[in-house]
Amino acid sequence: MVLYLPFGVRYHTIVWTIPTDCIWEEKNMFQRTLVILAGWLLIGPSAHAEKTKILLIGKDRDHPFRTHEYMAGCNILGKCLQQTADIETIVSNGWPKDANILEGVDAIVLYTRRGGDVLLASPARKQVEQLLKKGVGLTAIHWSTGASKQVGEDWLNVLGGWFDRGIGSRLNTTTTLLIRADPNHPVCRGWTNYNLRDEYYLDLRFHEKIHPVIQVKLDGKTHTVGWVFERPDGGRSFGFVCGHFHANFGEPAFRRAIVNGILWTAHRQVPAGGSPVKITAKDLELPPPEKKK
Repeated sequence: MVLYLPFGVRYHTIVWTIPTDCIWEEKNMFQRTLVILAGWLLIGPSAHAEKTKILLIGKDRDHPFRTHEYMAGCNILGKCLQQTADIETIVSNGWPKDANILEGVDAIVLYTRRGGDVLLASPARKQVEQLLKKGVGLTAIHWSTGASKQVGEDWLNVLGGWFDRGIGSRLNTTTTLLIRADPNHPVCRGWTNYNLRDEYYLDLRFHEKIHPVIQVKLDGKTHTVGWVFERPDGGRSFGFVCGHFHANFGEPAFRRAIVNGILWTAHRQVPAGGSPVKITAKDLELPPPEKKK
């Protein structure tokens, strides 16, 4: 006999094998059925719902107004992620000081300054390494793909890509066509190629086992600007170099590619039509720039 018990969105299959030479009286069969139903009611769907916990890490702005708006971008992505069932999001200004926040985290999203340094060149490194060994997903957006030379090689092996002008990486602020390098990958679901003005990071150093998912053609070359990486520890990483201008978060295709990537790193199913990413004009509003003293 097979019984499917729903726990949240995950279904558990319980199988009993009944010997063919076993004869049950009708009364006993009825009693056993009642026991099974009572057990299901006690541990039913609402009692054991499992959620995917995603931690988004930003910081206060460190660039001119409307650029590198880390906290605002994290809040927008958090709102979009919550539109997928059973997603819990936490937005933190910097690495969380309360270690309890890290309990049960399934994926980390960095939209901050030099993500490699935030994770690996700080007191948080031990906590980070423990999380990564558990297979926690990792997403790095724009400057978060960067790291200093001190931790660059380690960062390369975690994210799959490393941006740093000291190793030959460069910037190109322009409008160009974002191209789905692999239309069949979950990151590329629900959007088509589109023009985007951004500060593109080019000539990164890549791990040999990355898989390009988003590319641009500039200077007569094809550049990878979005990639996925299946880490040796079993975890997944997604890097995307765009995100300089806050206005780009108003583009549905831009939000969808990032949210798709985050969900992929968390080992969640990405819908065939892409993730839901609805926002309002108010969500894009920014706090005013601080007045210079």
